[in-house]
Amino acid sequence: MVTESSDIRRQLPAVDRLLADPEIEALVALYGRELVRQQVRCELDSLRRQLATDTPGGKEELKAVVGELIQRVVATLREGVGSELRRVLNATGILLHTNLGRAPLPRDVAARLPGLLNAYCDLEFDLESGRRSERNRRTERLLTTLTGAEAALVANNNAGALVLVLATLARDREVVVSRGELVEIGGSFRVPDILRAAGARLVEVGTTNRTRIDDYEQAIGLETALLLKVHPSNYRMSGFVASAGAADLVSLARHRGLPLAVDEGSGLLRPHLAPQLQGHESVKELIGLGVDLVCSSGDKLLGGPQAGLLVGTAELVHRCRRHPLYRALRPDRAAYASLEAVLRCHLAQGPLPLDRLWVDRAVHRRRLKGLAEKLGVDIVEAEAFVGGGAAPERPIPGEALALPGDSELLYRLRQGDPPVVGYIREGRLILDLRTVDPEDDLLLATAVGAALAA
Repeated sequence: MVTESSDIRRQLPAVDRLLADPEIEALVALYGRELVRQQVRCELDSLRRQLATDTPGGKEELKAVVGELIQRVVATLREGVGSELRRVLNATGILLHTNLGRAPLPRDVAARLPGLLNAYCDLEFDLESGRRSERNRRTERLLTTLTGAEAALVANNNAGALVLVLATLARDREVVVSRGELVEIGGSFRVPDILRAAGARLVEVGTTNRTRIDDYEQAIGLETALLLKVHPSNYRMSGFVASAGAADLVSLARHRGLPLAVDEGSGLLRPHLAPQLQGHESVKELIGLGVDLVCSSGDKLLGGPQAGLLVGTAELVHRCRRHPLYRALRPDRAAYASLEAVLRCHLAQGPLPLDRLWVDRAVHRRRLKGLAEKLGVDIVEAEAFVGGGAAPERPIPGEALALPGDSELLYRLRQGDPPVVGYIREGRLILDLRTVDPEDDLLLATAVGAALAA
């Protein structure tokens, strides 16, 4: 028989006492006191019903059931409302990791942002005249300086920039594209879908593996508004293949009095010396060839925030800017602030996180050796990748840390503070430091040490 004095339910802490628990208190900042209070009360009621038929227990049992109650409150709120965005150490060797937010901003760029975001800034204000100005003015000057284009604007992403071009220049008219360039990007979003959304009519030319300049010429008619070339950045074709180059398309477009747009896609502003990026024409090179409009990404090889960059002739860019869609597609001040700072890094030829992929092997080896000795793990050959749809199947040779472990250790690392993401290869856990900021080495070592000890 359960007596009043021995009934463990009477010893359960009150709601207010549970709200003072550090783990519960941390939830208040994420979900609000009222929602947390309701969930605590709900879990307490559920626990009392569960203990109604249980045998009485002592202090240790009480401590255990209260601990389980707190964990259920945390789990229920996270599942129902969602957990907060967390900083992750990316040790996968894939720098532009789409699932992990793609390109990390340079640290000095990120350090400048709070002062521009937690107060006011002169985004659309001329401090000299005291009048309204254009929010695009700073990034336009930087982009035209870096690429040689006459004009530039910024959209919320590369697909948005392409939609803006198509809606402005080709609505209810035809756009000629090679069949081999009708790519699908992340989220099953395809180039033909973009054309339809913009109200343009797709005219496919050539075959999947071979498209010649004559194919474009034969497809041009009275309804043709635009020639479009799309860089197939997220796949490669080899063997019996052919495609019309940008230079040939420029000549054809000029001859037929049509604009040529190129979706460069990856945000390579200027030529890069890395062998993995050789053969990928940069925005600057495309503009130099005479391409009328080039759109690209801000959060891939450029190393900035999610954005779509559109550069080209003044007449065409200004037409796009005047289109009603532009207001719907333009980014906010957070994107403008970080993009401007990253573009200034490019202008000053400062270091970017992308450069870590090609770090000097001797320097990288010393870094690996220091962590390997601290953790008692091995150094092995490993391949890194640019990622983000750029330079697929073009591995970057190098070395990484190898830990004895399996999917269980991989899980423990993801659940750590901070979470660490690596990958399993041949029964070992691989951690590639080329995608980890050197300033985070101590954090990484602590997180790995805790996971190994567990």
